[in-house]
Amino acid sequence: MSKLSVQPLSPLDGRYRSQVKELGEYLSEAGLNRARIQVEIEWLIWLANKDLLKTGTPVSEAEAVTLRELGGEGFDDTSVEALASLEATTRHDVKAVEYFIRSALTQIGRDDLSELVHFGCTSEDINNLSYAITVSEAMQRVWLPRAKDLVAKLKRISLELVDVPMLSRTHGQPATPSTMGKELAVFVHRLQRQLNRIEDQDYLGKFSGATGTFSAHVVAAPDVDWISQSKAFVEHLGLSWNPLTTQIESHDWQAELYQAVSHFNRILHNLATDVWTYISLNYFKQIPVAGATGSSTMPHKVNPIRFENAEANLELANAILDSLAQTLVTSRMQRDLTDSSAQRNIGVGLGHSLLAIDNLSRGLDELAINESVLLSDLLENWEVLGEAIQTAIRADVARGESKIADPYALLKELTRGKRVGEEDLLAFVNSLEVSEATKARLLKLKPQTYIGLAAELAKKYL
Repeated sequence: MSKLSVQPLSPLDGRYRSQVKELGEYLSEAGLNRARIQVEIEWLIWLANKDLLKTGTPVSEAEAVTLRELGGEGFDDTSVEALASLEATTRHDVKAVEYFIRSALTQIGRDDLSELVHFGCTSEDINNLSYAITVSEAMQRVWLPRAKDLVAKLKRISLELVDVPMLSRTHGQPATPSTMGKELAVFVHRLQRQLNRIEDQDYLGKFSGATGTFSAHVVAAPDVDWISQSKAFVEHLGLSWNPLTTQIESHDWQAELYQAVSHFNRILHNLATDVWTYISLNYFKQIPVAGATGSSTMPHKVNPIRFENAEANLELANAILDSLAQTLVTSRMQRDLTDSSAQRNIGVGLGHSLLAIDNLSRGLDELAINESVLLSDLLENWEVLGEAIQTAIRADVARGESKIADPYALLKELTRGKRVGEEDLLAFVNSLEVSEATKARLLKLKPQTYIGLAAELAKKYL
C-alpha cells in the first residue's frame, strides 16, 4: 500500500472541486452545523426576548450580534474543529451544537441563559429547519443562478440561429425542415418551465417537539400560545410553517424539489444528446481549445466531451435525487432515521447536477454553426417537400380546384424510400393538375425555405 495522505473519495471533492465548491458552503456537514447554530441562537433569543418562560433574562442587542456571529461570519475552521471535538464525546451532532452554544454563553457571561438553549426541542426541530435553510440557500445562491445562466446562454444562441434552416430528422430520418434556432428554443421553453417550478418551491419547517404535539411545551409553560409562536418563529427564519407533523417534518417539499430538479436534468440530458448528434452530423463545428488533446492516438480529434460528461453527471445526479425523493417521504410511525444518512447526500445530487450545468455551458461556448453542411444536407433531400406538395394538392381538391385522387398516395409513390432531386420534383409539380396559384407556390419551394413559422415561433415565444 502506498503512503498517500487521505484523499477525497468523491470526485466532487477532488477532480471537480473547482466547479462545485460553492455548494459546500451550504450542503456540507460544516454548512449544516452552521445552520444548526443559527436556528438554536434564534430560538434562544426568541424565548428570552419574548420572555415566554417568564425568566426575565433578555438578550441585549450587542449580545444578540455576538451570538449570531457564531453561525455567521464567526463560523470558521476553528468552530468546525470545536464541534467535532464535542461530538466525539457526545456521540450526537445536535447535542454537540447545544454544548458549543452553552460554552459561548459562558464566554460572554450569560450562563443564566443556558437552560434556554435547545428548550423544548427535539433534534429534528433543529435539523429540519437547518436543512430547509441550507437547501434553500444552496438553490437560491448557487444552483439556480448557474441554471438560469445556462438557459439564458441557450436562449441567446437560439435567437442567433433562429433563421438558419436545418433538415429535421424524425426517427433519425430526413423530415420536414426547421431551423436550428427553433429546435434549441424548444429546450429553452422546456427548461424555463422547470425553473419556474423550482423557483416557486416552498421550503417547509416544523417546530413542535418530539411527536409534533407541543406536549412538553404545554407542561412547562401552559399559558403560552405555542402554535402561534411556532408558526411565527419558523416564518421568522424565512420558511413556510408546517402545522401537522410527526417528530419529523414530512419532507414532501424536498421530494417535490428534487423531482423538479431531476426533470430539469432530464431535459438537459436530452439537450446534451441532441447537440452531440448535431456535432456528429457536422451541423456544429467544435472550436479547439488551445493545448487540449482529443485523443491519445488520433491527433485530429476534437471530442464532444463536455456533452458526454454532462450526460454522465446528469444520470448520477438523478440517481441520487430520485432516491432522495422516494426515501424521504416515508418514515415509520412517528420517526425513523432513514432520512438522516439520506439527507447528507443532497449536496452530492445537486453537485453532479451543477457539474453537468457547468459542462454544458462550457460546451456551448465551444460550438460554431456549420451552415454550409446544413444547406448541403437540405439540398440532398428534396423529397422532404413531399409533405408540402400533397398537403397543397389536398387543399386544392377540398376547394374544388383539383380532381387528383388520393394526393398522399401519389406523393408516397414518388418519394417513399427514394432520393428525389430538384429537377425530378419540378417536373412532377409542373405535371400536376392544380390551380396556377398553388403550382406557382410549389415551384418556388426549396428545402431550405420550407421552414414554416419556425423562426417566428422561436422569436415570439422566447
